[in-house]
Amino acid sequence: MAPNILVIHPHDNVGVVLTALAAGDTAIAHGLEPLIALSDIPASHKIALADIAAGAEIIKYGETVAVSTRGIKRGEWVHTHNLESGRWKR
Repeated sequence: MAPNILVIHPHDNVGVVLTALAAGDTAIAHGLEPLIALSDIPASHKIALADIAAGAEIIKYGETVAVSTRGIKRGEWVHTHNLESGRWKR
């Protein structure tokens, strides 16, 4: 099966969904174990590559881009409902 998520940097804990995923779909990225989407995730949105604790950094591009507002499970959609911007930290 061809990859349907993109991991931009090896330290990222989120990937970018290349084509929309439905709950239960298998998400595949080069060099990572496949994971199951836990909810519908629109294309170009983030998917958690690992469990992320409440208050933990969301890492994309190898940089902190946000902070989780609650625990996020591997395979879950990562978006405004479960994160807050990390821009204020700069």
